[in-house]
Parts: sequence; C-alpha cells; structure tokens
Amino acid sequence: MTSNVCYELLTLGDELLLGLTANSHLTFIGAQLGRRGALLRRNVTITDEADAIAAQFRESWTRADVLITTGGLGPTCDDRTREVIAEVLGQKLVFDPAIELAIVERFARFGRKMTANNLKQAYVFERGEVLPNANGTAPGLWVEQDGKLLVMLPGPPNEMQPMFTDQVVPRLVERGLLLEREAYVQLRTAGVGESALEARLQPVFNRYGAGLSVAFCAHQGAVDCRVSSPTSALSFAQLEAVAAECAALLDDDFVCYGHDSLARVCADLLRAQEKRLAVVETATGGLLANVFTEVCGACKFFAGGVVCCSNDAKMQLLDVPECLLMQHGAVSDEAAVAMATGASETLGADYALAVTGFAGGATGAGVNPVGTIFIALFSPVGVWSKKLSYPGPCSTVKVRAVNAALDWLRRELLRAQRGGRVPVRRVGVMQ
Repeated sequence: MTSNVCYELLTLGDELLLGLTANSHLTFIGAQLGRRGALLRRNVTITDEADAIAAQFRESWTRADVLITTGGLGPTCDDRTREVIAEVLGQKLVFDPAIELAIVERFARFGRKMTANNLKQAYVFERGEVLPNANGTAPGLWVEQDGKLLVMLPGPPNEMQPMFTDQVVPRLVERGLLLEREAYVQLRTAGVGESALEARLQPVFNRYGAGLSVAFCAHQGAVDCRVSSPTSALSFAQLEAVAAECAALLDDDFVCYGHDSLARVCADLLRAQEKRLAVVETATGGLLANVFTEVCGACKFFAGGVVCCSNDAKMQLLDVPECLLMQHGAVSDEAAVAMATGASETLGADYALAVTGFAGGATGAGVNPVGTIFIALFSPVGVWSKKLSYPGPCSTVKVRAVNAALDWLRRELLRAQRGGRVPVRRVGVMQ
C-alpha cells in the first residue's frame, strides 16, 4: 500500500529560508504524491551549509523510505548537496563524460561560453542513475541503497517539475510506490463557496456512509471537492459514479473533473464551437491575456489582448467614444461594455472580455472604492456588464477579477453550446 510508504522532502537553499524564493517544491511534490495515493510525511528546509545538510540528511535517511531533495546540484560554491550526501552514504562520485557533452552543447545552443565550474555537475554517484535535465545543466540523481530510495533534483522549478512528473513518478509507479492512476476523483467547481458546496452535496455523500472520504480545497474563484475511499470500501468506478451524481446536481457550477484551469476549460469550449476570444484589461494589467497564452495552441482560439490604462489608449486602440468616458468614467458599466465591443471589432473575435476597475491605489472617491471591478462580456448574441466588489490587497483583487471573468465566459459558452438564450444585459453586484 502506498499509504504505508514514508516520503520525506528536503528543500535546500538559503534563499528559501530568507524568503527570497517561495518554496513551491513542497506544494508541487506534495500534490503530485497525493494524487497517486501517497502522503508526504515531512518537509524540512535547510541552509546550504555542509554540516546542516549532513545532519539533516542522516536524520531523514533513518526515517524515510523515499527521500527527495531539491536544490544544491548546480555549479557554484554554495551547491554542496551532491558532495555532502555522497560522503554520508559512502558513495564515490565519478565523472560522466556524457553529462559534460550535454552541458557543452547546451551552452553552445545559447551562444555562451561554458566556464570550468560547470563540470562540477558532471559528477554522479558511482552506484546510482542519472535523471536527464532537458531544461538545465544539472542532472538529477537516483540512488537505491540500504533498502531505501533517494531522489535528488535541481532547484529551479522549470527544471524540477517536468523531471518529477516525466521521470520520477513513472519510476515510483513501476516499483509499486505510487498508484498507477489518481487515488481520488476530483470535481472542480466555480461560483459556489466551500461551505455552500458541502451543504449542496452532503445528501449525496450521506448515502455512501463511512467508506467515502470527502475533502474540500478552496482557491480564489474555485473550490475543489475530492472523493476517495482510503479503506477501499468503494471501487474507483463507484467513486466516479459519486462524482457524476455531484456534477449533475451542481449544473453550471461544475467546471470539470480533475485539475484543468478555468482558462483551459474556456479554451476547450471555444475550440469546440470554432469561436475566437479577445480581451482588454486595465485593472488586471495583462493577467487575463496571460492565462490564455499559457494554454497550448492558444492561437487557435485566442485573437489577442489589449492593456490600455489611459483614456487616450482606450479611444485610439478600441474606438471608445471620448464623450462616454467623460460622462460615465473609465470605471463604469458603460466603459466596460464599450471596451469589450471595441476589442471584439478591432481583433476580429466572436467573444470579448473587458476588465476595468480599481484593484489598488486610486479610487472613485467613495462611489467606487478599492476592489470595485467592472467586467463586460461581448458575445454573438449581445453584450453585458457586471459590477463586482472584492476587498483585499491588489494582487488578490486582480486574481479574483480574472477568475470571475473566466467563469462568466465559461457559463455563456455552455449556454451557447446548449443553444440556450441569455438576457440582453446584466448588471449586478457580486460580493
């Protein structure tokens, strides 16, 4: 059983302890293990000092069945993880010419000269395996010793994450240390709070008794619900049936099964209907456009985006009438509608989203306080606007505004897919 396997994670780096870099390794690796039925028992973050690395490694190596380390495999003087752990394990480090060649070729591709200290990364455990790094110069290391497993990965997330999902997870599955599929069925929802979601779904859960385990995880603009059966009282097919019943009950508040983002769901709906989207933003400063460009194949459904904070930019780029801005202001239902309409016409899109408001800083003198956001949606059958109020810091307001815009678009695309009719205009306040 994977639940009996003790996983520990050592994250190394002074930058983590100083708060200069967020410890995203914990959330990523913990989530990846959890999806496959394993619990990360402990995460310890330590400095780059050799004594600290050696002491903590010895302690964790006595406790863990699988020990994962991140960081300290690079070319500089503060990268000591490989050397310290090799000494503790009594392993000899040997030079690997294949790694040297890969490093040289990578520097050549970028038109840069390789310095001699990079060869430090070509030393590997004599009794171990190499995990190739397609996005950097420091390979990962895989060691099986003392009936335990050691996985050493580089620190940069863009290097570590694909190595973990593409190489480490399959190896762990092959050895029976992780499940071949996810250990639970997840429903992603939007537009309903965590407590309200539980209340709506509890009648379904009550019919399955103690064999069903339910967990909720709230994000900004979305809530996930995971159903599982740790005791195996329910089969995976039964869990899927529970999830399907919940999804039917939630109707449009159900976003998807699994982990797809709202942007990905919207992208799939746009592609299925052969429609294109444009966005225009002031308050969110390009965040809305960014979530779509992160979806593979965005050019198939995303026409483009415009960030226009000044009134002159709105008038010049989107043909928003000056008289409208003077009469109603740039933060208003009318301005949002004009911006969405202009984005659709300028960029040749079937749908357009506009976001304007006060995410932080200046306000509308009491009429529209900080956190006031106007979102407009242009579609083939009409254009509407919404007023929302989101208290909180600027970064939070921006994320919530983006998620609200995405969820509104998703719902309208669902209605269009079903051939449903929508009202000509909506103006509401959403807390």
